[in-house]
Amino acid sequence: MPTEPETDYDPSLGNKFIFVTGGVMSGLGKGITAASTGRLLANAGFDVTAVKIDPYLNVDAGTMNPFQHGEVYVLKDGGEVDLDLGNYERFLDVDMTFDHNVTTGKTYQHVIEKERAGDYLGKTVQIIPHVTDDIKRRIREAAEGHDVCLVEVGGTVGDIEGMPFLEALRQFAHEEDDEDFLLTHVTLVPYSKNGEQKTKPTQHSVKELRSIGLQPDILVGRCEDKLDPSTREKIALFCDVPTDAVFSNPDVEDIYHVPLMVEEEGLDEYVMERLDLADDALPEAERDNEWRDLATQETHGEVDVALVGKYDLEDAYISVNEALKHAGLEKNVDVNVRWVDSEEMDDDHEQRLREADGIVVPGGFGSRGTAGKIDAVRYARENGVPYLGLCLGFQLAVVEYARNVLGLEGAHSAEIDEDTPHPVIDLLPEQYDLEDLGGTMRLGAHETDIEPDTLAAEVYGATTCTERHRHRYEVNPEYFDAFEDAGLTFSGRSGNRMEILELDDHPYFVGTQFHPEFRSRPTRASPPFVGLLDAVLAETEADAREEVEA
Repeated sequence: MPTEPETDYDPSLGNKFIFVTGGVMSGLGKGITAASTGRLLANAGFDVTAVKIDPYLNVDAGTMNPFQHGEVYVLKDGGEVDLDLGNYERFLDVDMTFDHNVTTGKTYQHVIEKERAGDYLGKTVQIIPHVTDDIKRRIREAAEGHDVCLVEVGGTVGDIEGMPFLEALRQFAHEEDDEDFLLTHVTLVPYSKNGEQKTKPTQHSVKELRSIGLQPDILVGRCEDKLDPSTREKIALFCDVPTDAVFSNPDVEDIYHVPLMVEEEGLDEYVMERLDLADDALPEAERDNEWRDLATQETHGEVDVALVGKYDLEDAYISVNEALKHAGLEKNVDVNVRWVDSEEMDDDHEQRLREADGIVVPGGFGSRGTAGKIDAVRYARENGVPYLGLCLGFQLAVVEYARNVLGLEGAHSAEIDEDTPHPVIDLLPEQYDLEDLGGTMRLGAHETDIEPDTLAAEVYGATTCTERHRHRYEVNPEYFDAFEDAGLTFSGRSGNRMEILELDDHPYFVGTQFHPEFRSRPTRASPPFVGLLDAVLAETEADAREEVEA
């Protein structure tokens, strides 16, 4: 885990802060609303960063089950954080650090450690001021050096675990000048059976917010369609905000259209006026329009990619899904991601695998579903289907090759089968000497050397790459020569660690020990994913030519 900073801060650094809270229910999209606002501010020339507050007691997201909370997102410094940090990195095109994720566990742990060390000089340590002061310190330190800092408060207003953070926010508002602080509240505006937009959920949510001393400056209504003028006026009247401070965030086909929607609503211009930033913004004609161009470009064709995993939950593989989407944006095609259950491969899922134009096996931990993933690897290898294996998908490609090409019966990863006769995936020798296996987890950004004149070098267009890792076990060095003699090339290495594999005489068979999906952006697609789509498109074009010739 990254080290805990403790630096002095100046409350009058001059940063602009936009706090975003949510009401009525979780999962409304307040993070996407915040990230979209940040994208527009960045387009206007401002340096924008973000902080995600997660009120749960976990210190970080590293031990959380993806089925309950979505994927564990890994930052460049090795921080294991909430998936919302991934959205901020993708929308803002920035690399964030562990400091940008604040949890209850992290805050309480730090305060208790200080108390045990005697740093409070005998004072009674309390939620106010010690915990709230630590929360404010973390936010200000993360904001330092940036023009605007977006702060998303996870959960829903009224949740008991979020109260210390909302109290810290109330104090923050009291300490900052009006033009440096903005509170945006995102609420649900549902339809009744007769088609009327209902404002009562928003009214009650704002009432809850005001009861703890917070008055929202902006209200964003999450709704199926845009808010009616009468609905906006009613919300403004009962929630005590100007009518022009009430905005719609209706459902859209793709989350990358949300910045365009909130721009159309004028949310970014209102924010800049309220934060006294309008005069410093770039003129409209000079603003960055790359995002708009990407989000509105016409696509030419579509491809189906099978994602073979054990979690029937899109958020568990959100970065992989988004990386495939980014590659599709670069190649001007729609990518239809078809989930294939690696644990219970029924006829429907087998058909999805057989009909897929490409196959991706993502990362993961544990033995559940590995047999199905190995079968998918074998199908891709033997049938010439473009394949991309990520972390565990890389390791299982090694296992499959050992079993079915090298003939090593029972070959496996020692992480999954401790008694395997052929541990082709294992701890490296130097790791066995460590008592704490937690210290052997390889996390964060590391550089990989790429062999020249290989597929990996062609895909990356370079002989090095820096990607993020989250794993412990490695390819066993004892089997290197046997694999390479049999045609499996390890084209990317970091010392004695194998980072990239590729297979000769195959349209595209690539595995990466790292997670390239974490660095993929809408405006900068991940090279291994672009390589996968290049191969898919080449294969589909070849098939089309054969049909015409026939």
